[in-house]
Amino acid sequence: MRTIAEINEKIDQKRAVVWTVEELKTRVAEIGITKAAKEVDVITTGTFEPMESSGAIINLGHTDPPIKIRRCWLDGVPAYSGFGAVDLYVGASCAVEAMDGEELRERGGGHVIQDLIAGKPIQVRALGQVTDCYPRATFETTVTSDTINQFYLFNPRNLYQNFIVGVNGGDRPLHTYLGPLQPRLGNAVYSNPGAISPLLNDPDLQLVGIGTRIFLGGGIGYVAWEGTQHFPLQKRLANRTPIGPSATLALIGDAKQMDARWVRGCYFKSYGPSLMLGVGVPLPVLNETVIEHCAVLDKDLVAPIVDFSIPRRVRPTFGLVSYAQLKSGKITIEGKAVRVAPLASMFLSRQVALELKQWIEAGTFTLTEPVSTMPMDRAFLPQDRWTDF
Repeated sequence: MRTIAEINEKIDQKRAVVWTVEELKTRVAEIGITKAAKEVDVITTGTFEPMESSGAIINLGHTDPPIKIRRCWLDGVPAYSGFGAVDLYVGASCAVEAMDGEELRERGGGHVIQDLIAGKPIQVRALGQVTDCYPRATFETTVTSDTINQFYLFNPRNLYQNFIVGVNGGDRPLHTYLGPLQPRLGNAVYSNPGAISPLLNDPDLQLVGIGTRIFLGGGIGYVAWEGTQHFPLQKRLANRTPIGPSATLALIGDAKQMDARWVRGCYFKSYGPSLMLGVGVPLPVLNETVIEHCAVLDKDLVAPIVDFSIPRRVRPTFGLVSYAQLKSGKITIEGKAVRVAPLASMFLSRQVALELKQWIEAGTFTLTEPVSTMPMDRAFLPQDRWTDF
C-alpha cells in the first residue's frame, strides 16, 4: 500500500495522518481494518517504565596534564573507565558508594543521568594510571552536560516485548525489581503497559530493525542492535504475541537533546537504583497486516504469573493472565482475589505516543528504513554449569 519514502514525503509536506495506537484501536472498532489501513500513515506507540539495563557514555575531555582514568565516581556512583583515557560508562543500576563515613543514599547511575540531562552539576572524582603520556594521578572537578564532549545513552536492553507478573507465595515480604511483593499472595505487580506497548504491536518485528528512528527520553534515538536476552523464540499465541519475556532492543541516543521529564532515576527499596525511561516507536502503515497487529487488545495479550518466593532461575508460575484482567486492578489466583498494580506509568506511556505523534505531524520527525532486520531465531542460553572455583 505504501512505502516509507512515500510516508516521509507526506510528513515533509505535513499531510501525514498519524494516530496513536489507542486511537487506531478505537478506529478499527468503528470502521474495520481495511478502511483504517487506507486512512492512516503512521501509528505511534509508547511506554514509560523502569529499564535498568541502561546507561550513558561520557567523554569528559582531556585535562592538562592529561590523565588516564582507571577509577572514577560521578556524584559517588562508580563509572566504568576501562577503555579510553577519559571515556566513561555509567550504568543506571549502579549504586552510589559511601565515602568518608557518609550514609549510603538511595541514589544511583539513573539519578546521575537524570541530573546531567536536567542541566545540574555533577561532581567527578578520578584516579589515574600514571604513564609517560598520562602523567596525572588524580582529578576532581564539577561538570554539566554542556562541559563534556559526548553524553549519550547506550542501553543494552530496553523495550521488553512482554514481561512477567510478580507475586510472592511465601511467608515473608520480598523486595524485587518489580518493587515490594507481599507474602501469601498479598499483591501482584506487572511492568509492561500491554496493548499500547511498542513491540506488542509489531510482534514479529517486521517494522522495527537496526537503524529504526525512535523517541528516546524526549529526544531522537535509534535501534542499535538486538537487546541482551533477546528471545524471540518465546511461545506465542495465535495472534503472534509472546506469552512472556521475548524480544528486546538495544537503543542509543544523544542525551544532550533529551528531557529529564522522560529520563528519571528511581530506587527500589532493598533492591537498588534503576531508570524510568520514556520510549516511543513509530510504526509505518505499509499494509493491512500492520493494522491487524496494532488492533490487538489487552484481552488478547497474556503474561505469566511468577512466584518470586522460589529462589531459582526458573520459578513456578500460577498460569497466564490477560492484560485486561491486570488492568482491572484485581486478578484471581487459586481462588484468592489479589490486588494488582502496574510498574509502568500508563498516563506517561500514552503521553510518549502522543508527543511522538505531534513531532511527526509537525514534520520534525521522519521515519527510517531499517538497515537490517532483527534476528528472530535467538535461543535463551542459561548458565547451568556450576563449579567450585
